[in-house]
Amino acid sequence: MDYFGFQDKTAVVTGAASGMGEAAAQMLVDLGAHVHAVGRNKPILTPVEKTYKADLGDKADIERLLTELPEKIDAVFLCQGMAQTKDNHLRLMLVNYLGVRTLAEALAPRVADGGSITLISSNGGFGWERDFAACKEVLDLAAWDDAVAWFEAHDEKLMDAYRFSKRLLNTYVQYKVHDPLYIARKLRLNAICPGNTITALTDEFNRNTSPNGDPEEGRKIIESLFQKSWDGRWATAEEMGWPMVAIGSRLFSYMSGQVIMFDYGLTSVWNIEELQGITDHFHR
Repeated sequence: MDYFGFQDKTAVVTGAASGMGEAAAQMLVDLGAHVHAVGRNKPILTPVEKTYKADLGDKADIERLLTELPEKIDAVFLCQGMAQTKDNHLRLMLVNYLGVRTLAEALAPRVADGGSITLISSNGGFGWERDFAACKEVLDLAAWDDAVAWFEAHDEKLMDAYRFSKRLLNTYVQYKVHDPLYIARKLRLNAICPGNTITALTDEFNRNTSPNGDPEEGRKIIESLFQKSWDGRWATAEEMGWPMVAIGSRLFSYMSGQVIMFDYGLTSVWNIEELQGITDHFHR
């Protein structure tokens, strides 16, 4: 029995050169899918059907990529992303949010009825509810240039660009799940929200977390904030990429509009602490 339902199906995976995207692409290949894998700089080593190079923070390059991708698709996995950064905040918003949204909406008409679009967000987007008003303002801007203008006019959001980009994705999935683009043909729209995961971005996360740009110092800060309380560990890319593939498969054929935390229960603890008035993780 082909429980996942990917045998001879067509899947598009972005961010496929490393980390979670690479893990997802390899699993899809193992499940018999025809994988179209998109990367930017690094070569894609997974034996996929076809590889593509594109800058997914650049509108023109995305438009070019769309002319090359298949016209008939069964599942889309949008795994591209940038680590938090101390500068170049607008670039982060374009890659982490606007490029993801643009691809999701441009590819949706090509996805078979009942197919899936699955995004990688982050548990860094925890607390999106309190940012809903700002998120809605951005989500209501359908045009790329209008969204860019909004970002440029809201420096206070760009100063915490990584978190805001992920809050936008978390809001998008729930705000748009019954949009006619998705619900009319029962396209499933979901997101996974990884906690601390070892990927090609880990060193950059660590470096930008440190006040001194020291990756070892940054690693210790991250572990103290997010792992010390439960004697935790870093996840592997496979521990994120594999569940993502499952969510996009027919195993989850009745699930849509879900933003799922993969952080060993850390955000569940935060939610309980919020309800008990112990701390305010929404504004940490």
